[in-house]
Amino acid sequence: MSQDEALMERLKASLWFSIGKIVDEETARLNTTATPQFIGAMTEMVWAQIENVAQDLESFSRHAGRTTVTTDDVLLITRRNEALGEIMKDFVDREKAEKEIDKGAKVKGKGTAVKGRGR
Repeated sequence: MSQDEALMERLKASLWFSIGKIVDEETARLNTTATPQFIGAMTEMVWAQIENVAQDLESFSRHAGRTTVTTDDVLLITRRNEALGEIMKDFVDREKAEKEIDKGAKVKGKGTAVKGRGR
């Protein structure tokens, strides 16, 4: 087994575990049960969706002449789902705003330190 195959198996096992935890929490909340086959089928479905999204993201970045996937590529994935698009856009906007605030605080802090040294 190659390193890539081993990594994929570990990732899929992690996905199975995470989905299993979510299903366990929801079945407990709803007072019902789910079979291991259900969890396996759910894992396969989510894995296939992840692969499709990853391929689309790579295609979008390549089409734009980039080798790196950006938030614009991720937002493009949501083009057919308005509600998801709005959620993702709001998230990206909040993250950018926080990054700008942090950037401003660091620049301000550095400026103060430099002034103190010159005296």
